[in-house]
Amino acid sequence: MIRRSQGFLSQIYAATDFACIQLVFLFSWWLKFRSGWIDFEPSLPVENYALWSVIYALIVIGIGYLSSFYTPKRKKRFSYELFTIIQIYTISLFVLLSLLFIFKELNLSRSYLLMFLVNSILLVSFYRYILKFSLKRLRRKGFNKQFILILGAGTLGRNFYHNLMQHPELGYEVVGFLDDYHENHEPGFESYSSIIGRVDELESVLNSELVDEVIIALPLTAHSKYGRIINTCEKAGVKTLIIPDYFDFLPSKPYFDNFAGMPLINVRDIPLDEMRNRFFKRLFDIAFSLTAILITSPLLILIAIGIKLTSPGPVIFKQERVGLNRRHFMMYKFRSMKVQSDNSSDTKWTTENDPRKTKLGTFLRKTSLDELPQFFNVLFGHMSVVGPRPERPFFVDQFKEEIPKYMVKHHIRPGITGWAQSNGLRGDTSIEDRIQYDIFYIENWTFLFDIRIIWKTIINGFINKNAY
Repeated sequence: MIRRSQGFLSQIYAATDFACIQLVFLFSWWLKFRSGWIDFEPSLPVENYALWSVIYALIVIGIGYLSSFYTPKRKKRFSYELFTIIQIYTISLFVLLSLLFIFKELNLSRSYLLMFLVNSILLVSFYRYILKFSLKRLRRKGFNKQFILILGAGTLGRNFYHNLMQHPELGYEVVGFLDDYHENHEPGFESYSSIIGRVDELESVLNSELVDEVIIALPLTAHSKYGRIINTCEKAGVKTLIIPDYFDFLPSKPYFDNFAGMPLINVRDIPLDEMRNRFFKRLFDIAFSLTAILITSPLLILIAIGIKLTSPGPVIFKQERVGLNRRHFMMYKFRSMKVQSDNSSDTKWTTENDPRKTKLGTFLRKTSLDELPQFFNVLFGHMSVVGPRPERPFFVDQFKEEIPKYMVKHHIRPGITGWAQSNGLRGDTSIEDRIQYDIFYIENWTFLFDIRIIWKTIINGFINKNAY
């Protein structure tokens, strides 16, 4: 019943959202003007606020429908729904403010509108979470099921079936498999749903069985059958999803792109490919590095004097590193070693009791103070405050042959600190582990993630036991 009434359920969702917004209006009105906690008299009668509350609710619902907010979200996590709620309700408020300006309704309390927005988001998010949690419990008990037919009983199909069975809260039941080469599952897979026919029998199976979605898990050699399969499913009104046979090569978040009018699978979703994300990250880098330079300027001067007094040679050590898009740049550090040839410094690791280090240099490296000049690299655009640590060209050429996906780190600017470093992977630690952390950061970047890494770096301290 529920499965066949999704359109009706969407209307129920919209009606509930409308009711929630009106409840929030009453609560926010009482809190602002009648509770006595905020000593303020409304400049407009309650009827004016009620009218704009109804208009705001209609705007929310309209934008919700336009952004597919009221479509089924069985496969989506609640975090996705929460982010969408915040977006829709905030955008709707800006639309409301525009209407207030156009109709010269300028006496509405701005603090009331902010309170109204926050309370609306909180209430709607709360009831959506309770609803999602309740639906998951019902699905675990066998209610509100959707039925799936898997085409292909090979490795792809079996892997999908196995993963699906790990999530009973999604409420999916596999009707069976269709396969051209097997009548029964191989030994060890007897517990899987039965193979109920061949792929060519798809139309008759859809007519005889209750199926909501067809999962195509066929090898690339069966590519010629896809067109007929999809046409058959659409004729029966059944959704079709395709598992690519090359999914092992894809990262966790591939996405479709468009190039020259052709759809392409972009094998790696990088948030910093978006201009707005790069802009805000760069703006933060400039502000943070300028602040850091100003705050640490007395320390920078003292370290420079100390280096000059304790060993002959320049204060700043410049070394070539590989950065964004594999471009080379000169990275700045306070010199912590005796002056040596460029070839030696570019191709040798520093060891624990390295005789090239100066006494002051040993302290600077242990405390990471030798890296303070890299804030100038950030200002010049060579680096970011947060990102994968840059490496020397000699070792990049070596690691890219030895470590899978090593070069992915060069899709974004390198950083002074990173997700790997904030988790203790600094100095003489596993390069393979660092790359895994770097790739996770690249694929999951957010502004708050950067703040978290900076905070974690500060909390963990700058003393590095692995720094030689």
